[in-house]
Amino acid sequence: MFVGVAALLTITPGADMAMVSRSVLMGGRREAFATTLGILAGCLVWAIVSALGVAAVLAASQTAYDALRLAGAAYLVWLGVQSLWAAWRGLEVELPSNSAPRSHFRQGFLTNLFNPKIAIFYSTFLPQFIGPGDPALLLSILLAAVHIGFGLVWLTTYAWLLDRAVTTFKSSRLRRSLDALTGTVLVALGLRLAAERR
Repeated sequence: MFVGVAALLTITPGADMAMVSRSVLMGGRREAFATTLGILAGCLVWAIVSALGVAAVLAASQTAYDALRLAGAAYLVWLGVQSLWAAWRGLEVELPSNSAPRSHFRQGFLTNLFNPKIAIFYSTFLPQFIGPGDPALLLSILLAAVHIGFGLVWLTTYAWLLDRAVTTFKSSRLRRSLDALTGTVLVALGLRLAAERR
């Protein structure tokens, strides 16, 4: 059951795929891979925090949940506006080559860290597979590793396919359209996250 739900969560379009798309458009597969590693690092952090019981506070506290939700929403909107601005001006959003992978990693990490849905998933779903007396931290990390493994395969494959498509149209209107689409999706995800209630 866990494997099925984790696989479904991984392939469902959302902020993770939008962030990887943004990274492909900003740089390419290397940047997208850095973003993917950041996203997966965020998942690992939530798994550890969940095992330690800290994430349960977020699940139980509406104030903590709302604070994280609004921070995540603002971050997604900000990234989306950057992509929309680049599309409107016909520019590629470039980062310095020596800091680009680190910056993309950080963006992927923060996107997942500020996503209360991931926190709730790890704090409410994972514990169902951990029995009394089981080593909670170890099992949480093992279950998260399954989810992270799916994410690594899926997001890396998605980035590779998108990069192949984008390379052909790097300097065309299609490229600007993809920038605009990615920016619109990120802004929409941010606004939806800001507006939703548990």
